[in-house]
Amino acid sequence: MIKFLDNKLFRCLSVFLFLNSSTLPVKSASALAAWELNANGVLELRTKSNTNLKAYFQKANQISGDRFWIDFPGELKNPRIIKGNGPVKEIRLGKPNKGKTRLVIEFKEDTYLQPFSWRLVGLDQNRWRIKLFNRKYTFKKISEGIVGKRLVNIKENQKFLHKKKNDFHYLKLPDVKRNKFLVVIDPGHGGPDPGAIGIGGIRETDVVLEVSKMVKNLLSEKGVKVKLTRKNEVDLDLPPRVSFANNTDADIFVSIHANASRGKRRDINGLETFYYRGWRGRLLAKKIQKQILRVSPGSPDRGVKQGRFYVVKNTRMPAVLVEVGFLTGRLDARRLEKTTHRKRLAYAIAKGILEYLYKIG
Repeated sequence: MIKFLDNKLFRCLSVFLFLNSSTLPVKSASALAAWELNANGVLELRTKSNTNLKAYFQKANQISGDRFWIDFPGELKNPRIIKGNGPVKEIRLGKPNKGKTRLVIEFKEDTYLQPFSWRLVGLDQNRWRIKLFNRKYTFKKISEGIVGKRLVNIKENQKFLHKKKNDFHYLKLPDVKRNKFLVVIDPGHGGPDPGAIGIGGIRETDVVLEVSKMVKNLLSEKGVKVKLTRKNEVDLDLPPRVSFANNTDADIFVSIHANASRGKRRDINGLETFYYRGWRGRLLAKKIQKQILRVSPGSPDRGVKQGRFYVVKNTRMPAVLVEVGFLTGRLDARRLEKTTHRKRLAYAIAKGILEYLYKIG
């Protein structure tokens, strides 16, 4: 628990705090993963583990009202302004300078604040809480992302899962012309080649095979013909995968993989999608990348990139290679070991594929 300090060198009240940690590289994604300003005036944050935060408060001037802000290491990709309500005029997320992210809460005139009583409390390695105003103000929650675990009605949840088991219609995937398209899904590695080995011994081959089979089922229900380069743990070299796709005259080829960092650094996480050439390949990669990021909040966007991987370079149709996360990363590995997250990834990949097929007609 850390109190704010009064800095008498400034006419305005400027306060800051430092939490011991290692800082992120300038080009890294923002350490801010999610935030939530609740109706009771409490701001909750979720960050990367052991993040160094700097927080400030400044009194109103002729341009702006009272405002509180927190700076985070890592660069925000999409600056934005969110309209407030009650005592909050607006919430801004921006880049004060290169390699930084700033979350600003600006208050309306005559809002009663007591910044000297504010305390930022660390709930665990990546969650924080601070109370900014009282309940006397009528305020509707504003948030982005999921800050913490949500408690659910277990019986209702189990009932819902049972009802929806093996039924993907509720996912509202895009519709395409039935029996028109053929897609080849390539689960990476297999057999004696397990691919990357991650935290707790999680194996790439197991993750990507399960995800690939789920993608196949989802696409098949939408009337898309799907073929897998492998259906079980077999030794399959790269040329046969390419020959299989080329001989089937597929419309697209999607190879699914999971990443690993050199030195097995647990602080490296993220998703990325590669293509080799052509606007169609790039479009397919962009569609899939957008969707897998949506089901992986907080995991860095490593982008859509050109790559010279054998399977995307030598296939005749638009082809991409998807990296669904780092098995060696603390955040990604914790998710990838769970079937629920694999289902989300499969849904995301299938949706990206269907959006692409709908686009090209």
